[in-house]
Amino acid sequence: MTTPCIICVAITGSLPTKADNPAVPISVSEQVESTQEAFEAGAAIAHCHVRDDEGRPTSDPERFARLVEGLRQHCPGMIVQLSTGGRSGAGQARGGMLPLRPDMASLAVGSNNFPTRVYENPPDLVDWLAAEMLEYGVKPEIEAFDLSHILKAHQMWQAGQIRDRPYVQFVMGVKNAMPADRDVFDYYIRTVRRLFGEDAPWCAAGIGANQIVLNEWAIALGGHARTGLEDNVRLDRDRLAPSNATLVRRVVELCGRYGRPVADWRTARVILALGAGTTENPR
Repeated sequence: MTTPCIICVAITGSLPTKADNPAVPISVSEQVESTQEAFEAGAAIAHCHVRDDEGRPTSDPERFARLVEGLRQHCPGMIVQLSTGGRSGAGQARGGMLPLRPDMASLAVGSNNFPTRVYENPPDLVDWLAAEMLEYGVKPEIEAFDLSHILKAHQMWQAGQIRDRPYVQFVMGVKNAMPADRDVFDYYIRTVRRLFGEDAPWCAAGIGANQIVLNEWAIALGGHARTGLEDNVRLDRDRLAPSNATLVRRVVELCGRYGRPVADWRTARVILALGAGTTENPR
């Protein structure tokens, strides 16, 4: 397996706090520093949420603007992916940062259960978010919490609501949603290849202890991998992860084990059909 593996680092998320792990970056400056370290460790994509002054999740475009500015300065060339997730805001506020024109943004195209609530993604909001991404030239990453979400992404692509071939990420291990089931995982891959082509790129994310499991499945089968403190704050049952970069290095080691080169930001942009980035990477 010689296809380079793109590593996405989900740096903060909406839920983890410093009480869970002191390494979780909350302020914009902490996020930039943590992302830069992860970038240097091998991550090509930064999946980003922001928090308010109390550490609560928010969709505040001004905070996203400061984060994007910092990442473009300190991680030149890295793919910046902003979250439009439902824990950070409601309704169209979830897409208020899209005029910043990040390289990518997450797009959940259907609803599902979460641990204590329904993750609501009503069709009218999904259509609006997709239209905003088209308007501002933002590539969506389809967050598939269920098989129906992959099929919905195909429908939207066929209808022209998604411009380029969708990049689908399988999310497994969320309580009350899809567990980390290998048979389902394999069927997801077959479905993506059937709908989008044998060479269609895809990614996988596992929550909690499932993070390393999904990392290995994806790397072994030619996909791309997501890691980071948003999804998992531990190295194992007894040890907290000391940084996002540590989790990235764990994925890099897995790539080596399976003979997968790690995609740098230039290669990742080619695989995902993105532009060249804002500045040259000094590395």
